[in-house]
Amino acid sequence: MGLYDMVFGHFSRDLGIDLGTATTLVFARGEGIILCEPSVVAINKDTGKALAIGNEAKAMLGRTPANIVAVRPMRDGVIADFEITETMLRHFIHKGHNRSAFVRPRIVVGVPSGITGVEKRAVLDAAIHAGAREAYLVEEPMAAAIGANLPVSEAQGSMIVDIGGGTTEVAVLALGGIVVSKSIRVAGDEMDEAIVSHCRKNYNLLIGERTAEQIKIDIGSAYPLAEERTIEVRGRDLVTGLPKTLTLTSSEVRDALADPVSTVVDAVRMTLEKTPPELAADIMDRGIVMAGGGSLLRGLDKHLAQETDMSVYVVDDPISCVAYGTGKILEEIDTLKKVLIMPKRSGQQ
Repeated sequence: MGLYDMVFGHFSRDLGIDLGTATTLVFARGEGIILCEPSVVAINKDTGKALAIGNEAKAMLGRTPANIVAVRPMRDGVIADFEITETMLRHFIHKGHNRSAFVRPRIVVGVPSGITGVEKRAVLDAAIHAGAREAYLVEEPMAAAIGANLPVSEAQGSMIVDIGGGTTEVAVLALGGIVVSKSIRVAGDEMDEAIVSHCRKNYNLLIGERTAEQIKIDIGSAYPLAEERTIEVRGRDLVTGLPKTLTLTSSEVRDALADPVSTVVDAVRMTLEKTPPELAADIMDRGIVMAGGGSLLRGLDKHLAQETDMSVYVVDDPISCVAYGTGKILEEIDTLKKVLIMPKRSGQQ
């Protein structure tokens, strides 16, 4: 432990961050989740400076004048734009660590299990440059499992399916490690894109990603509903160029979502096929646990249970699960340090 850690570590408000494609959540040690905002930054193209970050920036998506662009710096769970991600991280760290800038926090960041070494280094560097004293990474399925109170340190096998905005993480865990995992870049964003594509192809109607997301939330499903629903959708007619309104039914939205949903189910199947028999028997007994915002799609748990012939459970707070996991790691960092990957120090102060 360096001098900095001994003198200032006690005052630091250590943070766990779920740096998601769609949403970033920040967990402060001893306090719980203190921030949950969209991973969106509004940039002035003339000056290159950030005008708004988070909720304020998301409200600008699809509505900005020519010199302002609202961007999502995370794509498929990884950094697509380093500088903007760093700006966003600095903003969230500053918001979450509302004390002297001199006291820098220790940070644990959740990342997809399938990212490359270069992508891991980019996240670590962004966290350090954004003001972290130390930065650690944890694979999202491990963080989600810890956040869901699964017995990850025991010899028994557990299976977690974490469906976020950019990636779906499927993992079998035992003895404090990931035994088998599959990370696919198909998740909530692809579901939104499937709805956009459906409206364009079938109705010549162009809708924005925010509208598509709202359709998914309001009437989207992966399994037939007891009572089918409808929603009015407004967009631009691609033939006339004029605004147009139409009514979508939940059954056609379910058909539109069939491809991304089946890709997620296939990822679960492939992971189960690679699972050692003893752990597969444990999963048969305990069932599959679902987390992440994508797991809130109506009937997805029923559909997955039907396709795998296994019990499927959605955690109580799926959106916050990874963030809670990073927080638990911070609180028990000595016993859970083995689940962290690639620690990096910024140098002793």
